[in-house]
Amino acid sequence: MALTMATSMASEPERLKFDEVYKTSGALSLVFADRVLALNGREITMRGFMAPPLKAEADFFVLTREPVALCPYCNSDADWPSNIIVVYPADDQTWMDNTTPIEVRGVLTVGTDTDKRSGFVSRLRLTGAHFRSID
Repeated sequence: MALTMATSMASEPERLKFDEVYKTSGALSLVFADRVLALNGREITMRGFMAPPLKAEADFFVLTREPVALCPYCNSDADWPSNIIVVYPADDQTWMDNTTPIEVRGVLTVGTDTDKRSGFVSRLRLTGAHFRSID
């Protein structure tokens, strides 16, 4: 039983906080922290808030550190805010109110990418993600 418990605990994803994503942040540069680079391709959890979708038909949402009412991040990669991450849910889930705190679990992908359908540029993504509200 101890072996089963240890195996179960080893498979729990690491939690990443927004303030752990970058080594430095400034108007012109955001350098990923070593921990984020090491977690690339691994399943993690993050907590935050679901921002309103860019478009109603979007198949992703943006996780933010703080609740937001409007799209403050519709920028290029050069203007990428340090407090957001793009989330691609694994399946259709009910969208949450932007003031409800959520926990997201998915595979972290690091590096610039452009969403083919929307043209939205991201530097970090959680793919195959599942989310739930938290208290």
